[in-house]
Amino acid sequence: MATNSLTITYPDDLLLSLKKNRDEFEEEARLLLAVKLYELGRVSTGTGALLAGMSRVAFMFELQRFNLSPIGLEPGELTEDFQHA
Repeated sequence: MATNSLTITYPDDLLLSLKKNRDEFEEEARLLLAVKLYELGRVSTGTGALLAGMSRVAFMFELQRFNLSPIGLEPGELTEDFQHA
């Protein structure tokens, strides 16, 4: 499977204001991107987990922090997730 990379420029001041080091911020940014795409219905939990750099189960637990259900609203989504698992 081919992979791509995304580079986002941000100032050091952002890290200071968030009280995070570079690795913590970038990990959180990946998670937030994955969660938002999941919330919009653009990715499944499996793809969201890949984007966030964690296991699917861990991503599903993280969704609870954002008041999102790991079970999609569309009937075919669960079947799709099982196929990608």
